[in-house]
Amino acid sequence: MLIVFIKSFIIFVVVVIAVRLMGKRTISEMQPFELVITLIIAEVACIPINDPYIPFYSGIIPIITLTFLQIVLSFISRKSLWARRMMSGKAIIVIDKNGINYENLQKMNMNIHDLIETVHSSGYMDINEIEYAIIETNGKMSVVERMTDPTKPTPALLPLILAVDGKWNDDNLTKAGTTEAAVNVVLRKNGLKGIKDVLYADVRQDGMMYVSPKKSKYFTAKVAISKGGSW
Repeated sequence: MLIVFIKSFIIFVVVVIAVRLMGKRTISEMQPFELVITLIIAEVACIPINDPYIPFYSGIIPIITLTFLQIVLSFISRKSLWARRMMSGKAIIVIDKNGINYENLQKMNMNIHDLIETVHSSGYMDINEIEYAIIETNGKMSVVERMTDPTKPTPALLPLILAVDGKWNDDNLTKAGTTEAAVNVVLRKNGLKGIKDVLYADVRQDGMMYVSPKKSKYFTAKVAISKGGSW
């Protein structure tokens, strides 16, 4: 009985440390690979506790291995847009300026009932209140509200992410109708050497960029974009 108590206590401590190392996320905020690793850790941790004949290390070693794997995969996904897309997918617009995007719903294997339920869960009873709705990689919905106040005629603007952690998002550059060269001109005017100095940058339909450098204060500035932008 004492051995079971000691094993349970030690494994509890190891799991808590592992979860802390993996980062402070709730279950609903986890990426798919993070959720899978967390579920496996929970299952592996129970094995030596439930069976006193299973060696203690058979539970500890897999937990350490899975924790290390999660940290490595998270690091790779931060540094590589391709790796992040492979492991987590990408955010998809399901409601845009033309209404519900049926093609994107099919890509996500969602039906209209699923969409409406998600809209309601996000706090919107009327779909007409929504200008844009995006299903994030963790499955949660982000919403840009439609401007209905006649005193505020400015249309809702949807930011397109141009760069993250010094890496370009080529697809969004094309959608926005801009180029790396045009963005670099803006960066240099604001004291940055190039995209490597940028932690996050996005652009809106009016050409207004938001840029958060790695080591200095954020700024906003206009960038040249094409009127043929597709968002």
